Amino acid sequence: MNFVFISPNYPDNFWMFCRGLKKYGVRVLAIVDTPYNMLQPELKQYCDECYVVQSFNNYDDMVRALGYYTFKYGKIDWIESNNEAWLTLDAKLRDDFNVKTGFNFATIDEYQSKSGMKKYYEEAGVPTARYCLPKTLDDALEFAHKVGYPLVLKPDHGVGASFTYKCLNDEDLTKYFNETTNFVMILEEYINADVFTLDGICNGNGDIVYLSSMEYVGNCMDSVMNQSSIGSYTAIEISDEYRDIAQRTIRAFKLKNRFFHGEFFRLKEDVEGLGKKGTVLGLEVNFRPPGGFAPDLMNYSSDIDVFELWAQVLMTQECPDYKEKKYTCGFAGRRFAVNYKYTAQQLQQMYGASVLYVKILPPALAAGMGDEMIVERFKTEAEMIQFMNDAFALAE
Repeated sequence: MNFVFISPNYPDNFWMFCRGLKKYGVRVLAIVDTPYNMLQPELKQYCDECYVVQSFNNYDDMVRALGYYTFKYGKIDWIESNNEAWLTLDAKLRDDFNVKTGFNFATIDEYQSKSGMKKYYEEAGVPTARYCLPKTLDDALEFAHKVGYPLVLKPDHGVGASFTYKCLNDEDLTKYFNETTNFVMILEEYINADVFTLDGICNGNGDIVYLSSMEYVGNCMDSVMNQSSIGSYTAIEISDEYRDIAQRTIRAFKLKNRFFHGEFFRLKEDVEGLGKKGTVLGLEVNFRPPGGFAPDLMNYSSDIDVFELWAQVLMTQECPDYKEKKYTCGFAGRRFAVNYKYTAQQLQQMYGASVLYVKILPPALAAGMGDEMIVERFKTEAEMIQFMNDAFALAE
């Protein structure tokens, strides 16, 4: 079994996917964009060989790497990065090297379109926000006057909250539309809702064999645009309703043998044309693990290793039952520019061993997740909510 893993060097915990694969007897062939002598020892230990390229964006270099591995080891069975930035690259390489264990380019190109996702949510029976793809400012204004403000303008293909704008009136919409004419933008009605996730792993039949859920405290758009605090925590229990929504969504997108990260709205109030308070709407599906350190939260919530679990599902189609979570695990992302009531050290003293660690985030993550990250876990969600209140409390 020849498994090409792209970019196990970044994020810096992705070498753990390689460790999981090695446990199940896989030949792991890495492609990295970091000099070999700068790679983590653990990555080298769990990869049979590492091919160094100057950039993953140089497709000729990637083709040469795959060609080398094919010549040396035979046909490639898997190509995967589990990284949003390289899903399209993975798919192009699968097409060119006739690898069938993952999405082809045409499929992933459609799936990464926010407007393209809408029909799959419809097939799953999950409502979504009304939208348009305005080609002109007149198109945008016509939609705005039909649906009403506020609206959200964002790239139809995009990751995170970059170039995402909340429009409160015609003046806002005109300004932001004119600033983003180089992008294909999607204009959606603003939803007054809580955001939560349904994340997990599905097997070769498309059955979800591991499911986790996170509740957000704050939201990514405000965190990026306003440099505000943000947090999230894993749910101890996932309702049968949410499990059914997750499975219907995975079936509609025809996902097999992969991690997924689904984001959903839960209405805070009745919305005409969308549903009653508590109704779940589809936001978007990402075809990789939840980002950043979210896999760590999943691990801490059940005392498991989801990196190995992913490999186990792909290689054996088996998975232990982790329906019941032991803990709720979360993170509080705080800003250096905000004067909080308690320092991280004070929170550690207040909550003791429940605070697992404090970490300063690199700029690439800090933009959306905060400068200072505090990771904690508790046996009840009430304790977690109290911690979040204390972590984000402002000094008087």
